Amino acid sequence: MSEPGADPRAAGMAKMQEVYGFTVDPDDLEGPYVDVTVDHLFGTVWTREALGVRDRRLATIGVIAAQGLPGLLEVQFDAALERGELTEEQLRELVLHLTHYVGWPLSTGMSGAAETIIARRRKAAAAAAAPTEEGRP
Repeated sequence: MSEPGADPRAAGMAKMQEVYGFTVDPDDLEGPYVDVTVDHLFGTVWTREALGVRDRRLATIGVIAAQGLPGLLEVQFDAALERGELTEEQLRELVLHLTHYVGWPLSTGMSGAAETIIARRRKAAAAAAAPTEEGRP
């Protein structure tokens, strides 16, 4: 958990960067929504010590899957793979496990999101590993 008296904005932005690989600066956007998201959700809740990032991510994935939000699942799946919290095999197993709890109609979007992210990451890795011709990617 962040230190007592610590700046929740700084803690939130650092935790958001750790969790997703990006952050949003509330000072750049109007309204209180991003302030609360960064300061409270990431600066206070995600920084608590009782659960790690992977545990929190798995719980979050379950909730998002139950709501049928494949776009948000893609963000979670990509971050989980990028951070090494899940392997492709574990991601696919998680989809199969959650399918039995959220139901087949919702799970089609979840499965599609997982396969989209796996394919996107494989394509990017293959492109990065491909030899270049005289300085051309």
